[in-house]
Formats: sequence, C-alpha cells, structure tokens
Amino acid sequence: LQSIYLLDKSVKYDSRDVERLQQDDKWVENYLIWRHDIVDDTLKMIDESFQWRKEYTVNDLTESVLPKWLFENGSLFLHGYDKEGYKLFWFRVKHHTRDPKQQLEKKKLVAFWLEHYAKRDHGKPLTVVFDMAETGISHIDLDFVRFIVNCFTDYYPNFLTKIVIFEMPWIMNAAFKIVKGWLGPDAISMLKFTNKSDVQEYISGEYLPPHMGGTDSFKYSYPPLVDDDFQTPLCENGPITSEDEHESKEEIDADSKETGELSEEQNLNQKKMNSVEQISKSEETDKTEIKPKNAKKALTTFKGPLLHISPAEELYFGSKETGEKKCLIVLTNVTKNIVAFKVRTTAPEKYRVKPSNSSCEPGTSLDIIVSLHGGFAASLQDRFLIMAAEMDQSSGAGVPELAQFWKEVPRTKVMEHRLRCHVIESSKPSSLTLKENTCNIPAKTNEDLHIQVTVYSFMNKRLQEQIDNCLWFQQLSVVLSLLSVTVVAFCFYL
Repeated sequence: LQSIYLLDKSVKYDSRDVERLQQDDKWVENYLIWRHDIVDDTLKMIDESFQWRKEYTVNDLTESVLPKWLFENGSLFLHGYDKEGYKLFWFRVKHHTRDPKQQLEKKKLVAFWLEHYAKRDHGKPLTVVFDMAETGISHIDLDFVRFIVNCFTDYYPNFLTKIVIFEMPWIMNAAFKIVKGWLGPDAISMLKFTNKSDVQEYISGEYLPPHMGGTDSFKYSYPPLVDDDFQTPLCENGPITSEDEHESKEEIDADSKETGELSEEQNLNQKKMNSVEQISKSEETDKTEIKPKNAKKALTTFKGPLLHISPAEELYFGSKETGEKKCLIVLTNVTKNIVAFKVRTTAPEKYRVKPSNSSCEPGTSLDIIVSLHGGFAASLQDRFLIMAAEMDQSSGAGVPELAQFWKEVPRTKVMEHRLRCHVIESSKPSSLTLKENTCNIPAKTNEDLHIQVTVYSFMNKRLQEQIDNCLWFQQLSVVLSLLSVTVVAFCFYL
C-alpha cells in the first residue's frame, strides 16, 4: 500500500503521517474498509488525505494557533453520545455565518476537532449532528458543508456512523439535494432527517438540549477547551445533591482525610512488598478493605510516561442480572517523583471511586476501586479519565496541597488516559462469564470483529489471486511439457 504513493513523500506528505502509516495497522485497515478493499481506491484516498493533511498542517493544529473567537463562537464542538455509544460532533448552524475571509480558519477548526478526537479516542467513529433549528437563508454555506462532508468521505477513513439533521427548514431542501450529490451511496444511507418527535430514535434525551426535546443542561462556553465528558469531578462519597451539598462536602472532606491516611498506610505496605515479595495479598486486602472480592489484575497495561495503568482500555461491569458492581484499576508510578492523580467520569452520579484524588510514591503501585453507586447499572457510553502529573519531592501530598497543585500545574504537563466501560450481559452462560471475569480477557466488540473479518477477507482475496496465478503457471507448464513431448515424439517418428 505504501510503495506507490510514498516515493515522493518528502514533498507531498508530512513525514509523521508516513511514519504512522508504516506503524499503525488499524489506520490502514480503516482506509481499506472505507474503500471496500479495493486497493487502487484505497491508495488514491491515502494520497489525497495525506496531501490534505499537509496542506492544513493537521498534525500541528492546536488551540494556540487558531483564533480564540473560533472557539468562543460555539458553532462546532464535541459533546455527548448517540444511542450506539458514538461521540456526537455538533454543528450549530445558527451560529455560523458566511464569510470568505474566515473560511480557511473555520475549516481548520473542523480539522482541529476531528484530529483532537481521533488522537484522544484512537479513531473511534463519530456521529455528526447538524442542528438547524432557528436557521435561515443567511446561514446557508454549501462550501463549508461540503468541506465537512469531504472530511469524512475523503480524509478520515471509517470515521462516520451517521449524519443526523435536525429540523431542516424547507427553504434548504434544494441546497441539500446538492449536498446529496456530493455523497456516495454509502454516505447517503447515513443521512437521518429528524425533528423533535423522532430525533430520540438516534440520540437519547440525556444528550439532547431542551429545544430538541431533551434534558441535557450542557451549555457551551470557552475557555477552557470543551472536554465536556469529564467536567464534573468524581466524589468518593457518591454524587453531591443540591439539598445536602454542605453536609456532603463535609463527609467528603472527612472521607478524603481517611483516604489520605489509607493511602499512606497502603504505600507503606507496598514498599514492604517490594522488599519482602512473599507477603500475602489476602492479608493486605484485610488491612485496607478496599479490594473487591472478585477483582483480578488485568492482563493488559497502558504504559504512560508517568503511570502504567491496568487495564489498558476497558473496565468490566456486569448487567443488573449478573450483579458485577466493582472494578479494579492498578496504577504504577514509573518515575522518580511523587505522581498526583485524579479520576473523573462522564457519569458521576453512578460511580464511587476510592481514591479519586491522591498521589502515588515513586516505584510503587496503587489500587483504585471503581464501584457502582446505589441501583445504577454501567453503560457502554460511560467513560473514565485518569489525570496524572509529577509533583516536587518537597510538595506535600495532603488534600490541601493536592487541590493547590491541580490549580497551578500546566495542562501540558498533565498525562491523560481514558477508559471505557464494557458490560457483561447475563445472556452469556454463567461459566463463560466467570471465566472472562477471572482471566480478564476483553471480549471482541462488533467493530473489532468487523475489522478482523474485513482484513481476513482482503488477505483471502490476495491469497486466492496468488493461488490462481500459480494454477495458471502450472497449467501453462503442463501444456508446454505436452507440446515438447509431442515435438520430440514427432522427431523420433520422422
């Protein structure tokens, strides 16, 4: 896939994209999937998207290089999930106005958000929402709409699940007939025209604003950069309600002190473990009383510059029927300094985490227990964010010092890692569920299976072509041999 179009790479492409293409098999697979395993079309798409990425300096797009007013405008942002668990990419059309002088900067904002999410969530597909409520003829900008569509059809492979268009005014019907002409048959099937009565077929009310018939109270604002998934801190004592906010805060403070003492005791125990490897884990569990009975350390580990985090990608919870309510996250400090960390989630009302805001000594490991609160059940849309940053040896690790530390630490020095939830359904045989829980082997998702099937199908086609070529040469050899034997026999006959 690389040999044909990468000959002139120093001129045509960004070297970082070329390097990624050589190392990231999934990226190549996504190009193949999006072009239906047709190699020539895949190569053409790679060539066009790489040239576009260099032209728009996609790898260097950051907050600092884009005008601040673009973010303040609020016409484009990421927020919430659809019913299939895909992130929503919002285009609030009423906040957009046509201006040829600003067009390039606005297009770079689109590229910024797509690249920001692609790097953050490893290229998991998006659902685009065109919110056209309260829009008119002055907001129609077909060039900009075409650019957004091209980003998904030509530049970001296998990155689009559907396009939800909300309350398109009748005056724009003709314009969207033109848009349909830009889309291929696959993309046209992804268009979903909705209004207030049927939009919840695709997006649940919790992620829809009131004007779309939902209950989402989210209001876009800048600064800081919208990271709406994790704006609400996670409490160890459960969610704070408005009625007993003061009382809950006192309980949380008290619980934080206890957790701090607990962390110190746990760290001492872990240091002892480093010197005496034969200390029983069951004794440690009895002392700390924080590990769930069925928690097993995961086999997969994310190796970050500050912390190694296990599991690497998913936390496994059970459905209401299976009753699995707790998960274990293991943090290992791989630096020579104290590392402060805190945990946030997209659903703070559901989960309790102990500890959720603490620190980890150099060279030691720390167990974090994530448990479901009350009668809540885990959801595939739920996400967790682990933030970590190095602290000076002279800094204290108490609650006040940590609070001050997080206020002052630069964002560029904060390591972030995200985990998603996986729900084990009760329909599985109990023995299989227990086996998966014990071994902590991630189950294959439909997306993973589809990618594997596509790759195997592509490999099978290539093998079939090679076999056909071999058979052709074999048949040719047989024919030539027969001709040779016939000629020799004829010569002898003469």
